[in-house]
Amino acid sequence: MASVARSATRAFARSNPVRPAARSARFAVPLQTVRASGRRGYSSEADAGKSNSTLYWGIGLAAAAGAGYYFYSNGDVAKASGPFVPTKDDYQKVYDEIARLLVEKDDYDDGSYGPVLVRLAWHASGTYDKETGTGGSNGATMRFAPESEHGANAGLKTARDFLEPVKAKFPWITYSDLWTLAGVTAIQELQGPAIPWRPGRQDRDVSACTPDGRLPDADKDHKHIRGIFGRMGFDDREIVALIGAHSLGRAHADRSGYDGPWDFSPTVFTNEFFRLLVEEKWAWKKWSGPDQYTDKTTKTLMMLPADLALIKDKEFKKHVDRYAKDSEVFFKEFSDAFVKLLELGVPFTTDERWVLKATS
Repeated sequence: MASVARSATRAFARSNPVRPAARSARFAVPLQTVRASGRRGYSSEADAGKSNSTLYWGIGLAAAAGAGYYFYSNGDVAKASGPFVPTKDDYQKVYDEIARLLVEKDDYDDGSYGPVLVRLAWHASGTYDKETGTGGSNGATMRFAPESEHGANAGLKTARDFLEPVKAKFPWITYSDLWTLAGVTAIQELQGPAIPWRPGRQDRDVSACTPDGRLPDADKDHKHIRGIFGRMGFDDREIVALIGAHSLGRAHADRSGYDGPWDFSPTVFTNEFFRLLVEEKWAWKKWSGPDQYTDKTTKTLMMLPADLALIKDKEFKKHVDRYAKDSEVFFKEFSDAFVKLLELGVPFTTDERWVLKATS
């Protein structure tokens, strides 16, 4: 029955895009109709502040966990006669715990921590440099300053703190695997595509922190976008697909400087970001903050200059148009690109990926 409900919800979200005139500024979300606990939305950015690196005393433990040498039973460290080697079922338990907390803790922003977990996984992975082999999800170096204090990471302490109880319950999982798995969980639980995932990332120390400036700037043009994503190894199609994650969440004036959601259902993963980008009329917002666009119909949505660059560049726009017309194509190509993003620079010892089961 759960799979039937999930399929029905996805079909509704994709075939019945929400029109501006039918929504209020508080975004009543279709997802709530199939969840026991209503969830209303996402903050693309959480409370800004410095990370407390003293919380992350377990670097040595994480390294041991990555090698599989932790004694574990039912989420707790336990006495055992041999080394604990986590299986798919063990990672499913981690997934289920994250999903449970997403339902239980629904008092954040529009009502869900899900999208900020996607942002954490994205920003932890998007620092990869293919030329030097540095950065990427392998390391979870955002635990430390200065990386935790980079402007693009403002507010992500909230996402990291959200996952601390999960790390305490499953101490054998590395932060690197936990953060990426949390992003996968959030996408699937917010009615997005299945994201194949595999473990094997190792946590690293502060010496592996990446320099600032490796993540996209919201106020830049198509050349900047290609430069940033090209450094990671993505082509135009993959770039546009990944930016489609803006279907989730909102920006905040007191964090990034920008303000507002990209669409009317910020806790449901859809292709609405692309549909609105091409179908809605966008104008510069008249306010005291940085340059951003607002929709002419309701003046409640926003787009960043970098978002509009996707329809101003003819090569990018080809993919925007495809995704706006076909959510299934977007879901498939986003999943492929997101898997690639989470695996950049990781020296995996296995080629096997798992699609962990969603809870609804």
